[in-house]
Amino acid sequence: MANDQRSNSVGPVLRTGDVADAVIEAIQEDNPGREFVIADKVSYVRIETEGECIIRRETLSKHMGRPFSIAELELDLTSFSGRVETTDDQIRFYLQRIL
Repeated sequence: MANDQRSNSVGPVLRTGDVADAVIEAIQEDNPGREFVIADKVSYVRIETEGECIIRRETLSKHMGRPFSIAELELDLTSFSGRVETTDDQIRFYLQRIL
């Protein structure tokens, strides 16, 4: 596969606004040691990292300044890279490794 350009990037694409700002703060806290690429496209923000990205409800609530549910986050989630897994306590973007 000479021209195989698969990406290992995962992460959310969110509408620009308070939720996106809080997510940017939360992901840095919830994913220590990971580097993120944050692309502000005026009407939306694309956040990417390699392999896995976790956003915890508790951390997001702290940065929103109020209780905030993962279901509320999904309203501003316009797209994402990778696969997604949600629970009441977190949302996880990841890649499934195929051997």
